[in-house]
Amino acid sequence: MAEELTFDPGRHPRPTVVDTPATRAVAADPEIARLSQDELISRIRDLKRKREAVILSHNYEIGPIQDIADFVGDSLQLSQQAAATDAPLIVFCGVHFMAETAAILSPEKKVLIPDPMAGCSLADTVTAEQVRKWRREHPDHVIVAYVNTSAAVKAEVDYCCTSSNAAQVVRAVPEGKEILFLPDMFLGLWLRATTGRKIHLWMGECHVHAGIRPEDVRARMDEHPAAHLLLHPECGCVSQCMTALADGELPKDRTHILSTGGMVKHVRTCKERTDLIGTEVGMIHRLRKENPDKEYVPLRADAICEYMKTITLPKLYRSLRDMVYEVRVEEPIASRARRAIDRMMENA
Repeated sequence: MAEELTFDPGRHPRPTVVDTPATRAVAADPEIARLSQDELISRIRDLKRKREAVILSHNYEIGPIQDIADFVGDSLQLSQQAAATDAPLIVFCGVHFMAETAAILSPEKKVLIPDPMAGCSLADTVTAEQVRKWRREHPDHVIVAYVNTSAAVKAEVDYCCTSSNAAQVVRAVPEGKEILFLPDMFLGLWLRATTGRKIHLWMGECHVHAGIRPEDVRARMDEHPAAHLLLHPECGCVSQCMTALADGELPKDRTHILSTGGMVKHVRTCKERTDLIGTEVGMIHRLRKENPDKEYVPLRADAICEYMKTITLPKLYRSLRDMVYEVRVEEPIASRARRAIDRMMENA
């Protein structure tokens, strides 16, 4: 298995979400066309009460979606919330694999996503058939999948994890077992370095995180020499930054490799005025709400996930009004995926 960890933006062509069926449906809706943002928010809240719904939003969603959600969090936190809620209806403002995970954890609930074309460039880098082939080639290895995968892929693996508990999950794998980690090569490389386990990497990447490079870190650190550096482990610069840390080129007390949930915890207590944010820029809205007195500088201002930004207030309103679009995971995929997801939850 080749393990050249270089970012090639053409390796995995991405489908466009500029013009989706949900986008066209909203544009053609005469009621939605005449509603202001305030009216949309009011009607969403009324429908939420009427439907007994809970709205979940990922940290990367646009600000108005985060603001109207009942709960905002990272993938693990949203999975936990989906499993814990008593609400009969979950409206998931995130990407499709997240809504699938909610549906698997809560089969008795209805799960809606405002735009089913809200996909994930990372999840699209691996298929269930590729995982089956990988297992046939390495029958004695344990397969750990990042939660950023489809339900069909999760059904083929032994463990799932998120960026916030990936190290715990890897350490839970019996000693002596080699691990196949998929699909994010940068997260896998970070896990290999932090756990010391023998990990074979799938060559997948999130196009947004992979585009955050060492030169971006150097440029922002030069501009803000006293700032704290917050890096998501999916970033394409993480391996080089770990080397720079070891060589003393980055400050150990001000460099942090964190999940988005970890970033939220950091800004609640860190007294340094400026944080450099190495993840999707939607995260900054959440951080400003947590600690508005700090300055948050993105390592790249164009680190934008178009899939997360596909979810809008008009689509959320239409989803609640018309009860679209339901996300269901059929058997036997649901039960098989649930085993790997349960192991993720046990190591939360």
